[in-house]
Amino acid sequence: MTDPLSEVIALLQPRAVFSKGISGAGRWGVRYSDFGQPSFSAVLEGSCRLAVDGQPTLTLQAGDFVLLPATPGFTMSGFEPVVPERIDAKATPSPKGEVRYGTRGGRPDVRMLGGYFVFDSPDAALLVSLLPALVHVRGVERLPALVQLVRDEASDQRSGRDLVLTRLVELLLIEALRSTPGDNAPPGLLRGLADARLAPAIRQMHGHLTRPWTVAQLAKSAALSRSAFFDRFTRTVGLPPMGYLLDWRMAVARGLLRRRELAITEIAERVGYSSASTFTTAFSRHVGQSPGRYARSS
Repeated sequence: MTDPLSEVIALLQPRAVFSKGISGAGRWGVRYSDFGQPSFSAVLEGSCRLAVDGQPTLTLQAGDFVLLPATPGFTMSGFEPVVPERIDAKATPSPKGEVRYGTRGGRPDVRMLGGYFVFDSPDAALLVSLLPALVHVRGVERLPALVQLVRDEASDQRSGRDLVLTRLVELLLIEALRSTPGDNAPPGLLRGLADARLAPAIRQMHGHLTRPWTVAQLAKSAALSRSAFFDRFTRTVGLPPMGYLLDWRMAVARGLLRRRELAITEIAERVGYSSASTFTTAFSRHVGQSPGRYARSS
């Protein structure tokens, strides 16, 4: 059976960039500007506060893992009132070694590993919109271990480094997302997959993309009436069923066009269109340029 989450991660094309150790002690706080790229952190010991724009403030403790798929502005601090130091992640050079905030020397109040990476896919914004804005996972031992492996690999220049980092980041993403309680997630793919009625329909769409799906057929796989399925899917996933299916078909098509291994007729068939002309019309309307032009520009 097709795994929609794995397919989304594969299409995002994650690539590791940077990882560092962070510690804080006493009165400390840092304010990071909106970064836009995915970032992560794992708390190794101690605790601190994390306030992400648009999200409730979190108290992080040892064993916690946080993933921000699109990293808005956020503040990280100790528990004493402080005016945070402002940091522009895009403009600040990446320091070597552990970064220390607050009191220098002595035992820190918190130690963590943090980092960021990029999604190489031009469809990243669409795909990231299907994921929670903030993923907070507690007590999953494999996540800090994966972050440590990312850091070790990123700090070395061994053969195969880029490929190993890419695979590690893919594992990190999948482990974090599947460890997130989907029923508490905001509207998106995770919440849809956590819904016992909607999950079969989502897997059917991903697993049989060539079928000329209708809302009635998908509703049947969910054992719901057409109207109940439409309302539940739209509320849970954040898109109407046919809107989600169209977005997914176009994302898969763009991935195939970028690889430039198949003719447009073959790509049209793979994403559920009966002819190249029908596919070209739909693609041009959705993307803003023809499939051929998109392939050449990619």
